[in-house]
Amino acid sequence: MKRLQWAALPVGVAILIGLVLHEGARDVLQTLRSAGYVLLWLVPLHALPLLLDAYAWHLLLARRARLVFLWWVAAVREAVSRLLPVASVGGEIVGIRLARWRVDDASAVSASVIVEVLVTMAVQYAFAALGLVLIVASSSAADTWHTIGAALLLSLPVPLVAVMLMRRGGIFQALERWAARLLGDAHPWLQGIDGKRLDVDIDALMRRTGLLLCAFAWQFAGYALGALETWWALSLLGHPVSVGGALAIEALTQAVRHAAFIVPGGVGVQEATIVLLAQLFGVNHEAALSLALVKRMREIVFGCLALASWQVAELMRTRTRRVGRPGRNAESPADPV
Repeated sequence: MKRLQWAALPVGVAILIGLVLHEGARDVLQTLRSAGYVLLWLVPLHALPLLLDAYAWHLLLARRARLVFLWWVAAVREAVSRLLPVASVGGEIVGIRLARWRVDDASAVSASVIVEVLVTMAVQYAFAALGLVLIVASSSAADTWHTIGAALLLSLPVPLVAVMLMRRGGIFQALERWAARLLGDAHPWLQGIDGKRLDVDIDALMRRTGLLLCAFAWQFAGYALGALETWWALSLLGHPVSVGGALAIEALTQAVRHAAFIVPGGVGVQEATIVLLAQLFGVNHEAALSLALVKRMREIVFGCLALASWQVAELMRTRTRRVGRPGRNAESPADPV
């Protein structure tokens, strides 16, 4: 998977460079310059949708960790998944590890993250469907929405199969037995992992329909609030669009970004999608590419700040243990790999 990602990266970079050269770097820079430093406010603005997403996780974790802490972990999870070549799953592994700083129960934490990922998949499809409806309602570009709609239908079996496997139960116990045969029962990767308990905890969450719907609603609200970034950025760039247009651009950009997970960071793919969708709503080429670059820069700045805070937290935690002043959960068992 890593080899495929590194092989796809030059393709994405080539697409991005091609877009900039095609639209004219000077015109794009002029558009960005006209908006000014106000665009920097998009960086802290991104914390708001993350808060709603973290609250959904907070509910699935039965409020066993403070919301502010999970908010920070959510920022780190997103940064790892979006900025590092981890095929969009490394963030979840890091999230489980960090959440265990406050919650000792590894099975409960892992189950909450796994179920949250399933909820997120459902939210992404619902959000993408909303974006598709908005494009159909406001654009005559039939070929575009037919292509996007076909892609959504073709990929629909993936989340459906994932949900069916979780509801069937026993999947992680089976994976644990397979890993034990492959690596040996004493392998460090298998220490602290109880596949049977994890299956039970996941099943318990999956049976709570009301809780799942509540988590879905909070996550969907977070995705919708994320469209505020697109709406405000285009306003600052001098090419405002309607709220519906901003929602459609954000929704389908997210859908394509997740579909193209093999490209690290969605480099090039995300920018090309934004340029195409923005033009469907009357945004000119220079402003559309400027929007794509603004969103990419916001992602990099916000993500780098989150990753830096994670490293600082790790260093402080390690130093605290070394000087003999353990933190809140320093006596908990080692974090699973």
